[in-house]
Amino acid sequence: EPFVADEYIERLVWRTPGGGSRGGSEAFDPKRLLEEFVNHIQELQIMDERIQRKVEKLEQQCQKEAKEFAKKVQELQKSNQVAFQHFQELDEHISYVATKVCHLGDQLEGVNTPRQRAVEAQKLMKYFNEFLDGELKSDVFTNSEKIKEAADVIQKLHLIAQEFSEVKSKIASKYHDLECQLIQEFTNAQRRGEISRMREVAAVLLHFKGYSHCIDVYIKQCQEGAYLRNDIFEDAAILCQRVNKQVGDIFSNPEAVLAKLIQNSFVKDQLEECRKSDAEQYLKSLYDLYTRTTSLSSKLMEFNLGTDKQTFLSKLIKSIFISYLENYIEVEIGYLKSRSAMILQRYYDSKNHQKRSIGTGGIQDLKERIRQRTNLPLGPSIDTHGETFLSQEVVVNLLQETKQAFERCHR
Repeated sequence: EPFVADEYIERLVWRTPGGGSRGGSEAFDPKRLLEEFVNHIQELQIMDERIQRKVEKLEQQCQKEAKEFAKKVQELQKSNQVAFQHFQELDEHISYVATKVCHLGDQLEGVNTPRQRAVEAQKLMKYFNEFLDGELKSDVFTNSEKIKEAADVIQKLHLIAQEFSEVKSKIASKYHDLECQLIQEFTNAQRRGEISRMREVAAVLLHFKGYSHCIDVYIKQCQEGAYLRNDIFEDAAILCQRVNKQVGDIFSNPEAVLAKLIQNSFVKDQLEECRKSDAEQYLKSLYDLYTRTTSLSSKLMEFNLGTDKQTFLSKLIKSIFISYLENYIEVEIGYLKSRSAMILQRYYDSKNHQKRSIGTGGIQDLKERIRQRTNLPLGPSIDTHGETFLSQEVVVNLLQETKQAFERCHR
């Protein structure tokens, strides 16, 4: 607590006998109070001197420690400066050594690369001579377990042999045999469910012409037993969902493989059958298949079909239905006309009315209007026996047929 002189004096007077107002004026002893004041003043002076000496001692100690710390800081700064200089020298030395190492590496690579190429060329020449002699002795061709190495060799020889007619057919035959073996190995691995082996074989076949056939084989086996129900559209969506991850694990171009799988799932046979049938069945089937196909494409949007999947699916649907949509309007209009004529004819038949064709043109229309307003005999007129040929049922049927046609057109 802070020292307050007034409070201290009050407490001192209160504690001193005869110093306060207790007992009245007779009990007040000024000498005793003065003596107490003098004693306490002396004690305070002694305490002040003691505290002052202690403060001076602490100040001296602080100054001494400050000088020592300042000295240590200077020493540390000098040491840090020396360490920084050593670091710079070491960094420069490391950079120098790294430059030398890179230069040496470039020189070694410049020497080693031609050497490796020469060794590879020598091996290829050896394999080429074996084909030229007609006897394959190398282990890479005779050992069935080295089919991957053989595929790499035959791929290079196939490119070289294009300029050598004598050995071209032999290498091409071996190329085809290895290609068939790889595809068969891929097929067997797929049947066993060995994803890693399928991925390995697919990577080797990637550089062969038969890579697309490998994809076709994979798609064919995936589709076996996939279409168990009558709804091919639902089965196609389930199939794509089932093989989506597997395609990404096996092939380096999964979006192209999945796109081809989807393309093969869209069958055109149903449309061809509809085209051969009557127009009504053809239009209804075309509308149903087109609607369900577009619905399926929206489900397929969630799969990996490349960056522009929307464009791909749109082009795919267009490629399937383009031959049917080119003349769709003509077929729809022709069917609507024939259907309307049939409805009208059915109504006329129910009324035992024979509709006759009448002339058209300005003169005929004028004669008909004059006949209706006068009694002048201007030629033969149509006798309807006073009956007007209007039917609500006919109108409803015509509107219904027109509505269905518009719905198909809008889709």
